[in-house]
Amino acid sequence: MINPMKETLSKIISRLNQGRVLVVGDMVIDEMVYGTTHRLSREAPVLILRHERADIILGGGANAAHNVSKLKAKRTTVVGISGKDYYASLLNDALQRDGIDTAGLIQDEDRPTSTKTRISGIANHSVTQQIVRIDRESNAPISARIENQVLDTLSQLAPAFDALLLSDYGLGVFTPAVIAHCQALSKKHGLMMAVDSQQDLSAFQGATILTPNQPEAEKNVGYLLDTPQAVLQAGQDLLRKTNGQNVLITRGESGMSLFERQDGSAEPVATNIPVFNHSEVFDVTGAGDTVVGTLTLALTAGATLLEASILGNLAASIVVKRFGAATTNPQELQAALESVDDALLKQVQQAVASA
Repeated sequence: MINPMKETLSKIISRLNQGRVLVVGDMVIDEMVYGTTHRLSREAPVLILRHERADIILGGGANAAHNVSKLKAKRTTVVGISGKDYYASLLNDALQRDGIDTAGLIQDEDRPTSTKTRISGIANHSVTQQIVRIDRESNAPISARIENQVLDTLSQLAPAFDALLLSDYGLGVFTPAVIAHCQALSKKHGLMMAVDSQQDLSAFQGATILTPNQPEAEKNVGYLLDTPQAVLQAGQDLLRKTNGQNVLITRGESGMSLFERQDGSAEPVATNIPVFNHSEVFDVTGAGDTVVGTLTLALTAGATLLEASILGNLAASIVVKRFGAATTNPQELQAALESVDDALLKQVQQAVASA
């Protein structure tokens, strides 16, 4: 007998290709440079690597967009900033390579294209190891001139989308004016607004859902989430602080805690979602982008907040098995859903029933 929740989630996955998501925020590329150890330099006591290859991977808000695109969204477009430099073309090419519309990518000659270059080496019969990371970025707020371009671009693009996904890595895009404009456009055009921010969540008032991880939630509420009571209190405090509709706290191996406002209820409904993958966790880089990207797209496909959160959890359980900022696709998501223990989904259903 098919689990009813699995059947519902499967239908939502099949409708992911109907959603249109506008991703607003800090666009980053991860430049991965690989080489083999060659010899020690005569100039200094450092290794010389013989260059083998360089990979360009989307990071930051661009990785959130990549996750949406790989889930076969009908349209994925970004609004963000690049520099006017060598790396700008790499960012633009990588976005287009991964099926993302760059109509909202604005060049600012006064800023670098946000780039994290990781140089890794390998010796004979050894494993690849990162040697150094070089960050090219600015966290200064964008100028008034660029801000106006962002506002105009948002006004032009937003009506054609079902949801706004705001991805804030603290690199200057989210000025008060940009946030306020996203809020206004969300209300005017009936768009869902999901927020994934490493900064002060109180700046993003009235979002459909905010998705902090546990350290980000702790930073915002000012205390540790080290007990079930503290987690429950944090959900309530975050909703009050942000005037948000819903909050999803991602908690690593402890799963996720979803807090939903209910009409007529003094307190939010809290549901704990267990981890679907306790083993084979190799790299959690970008898992938060996967969660918010999957969740946002699932909401455009008619999912409830709980159903969308479960799918976000499931998608994250796939990408953490891979190194670097990874993505998944509908076929993998369907296969992973089929392999989930029915007892875990029953656990979630019972938690909802008792809420």
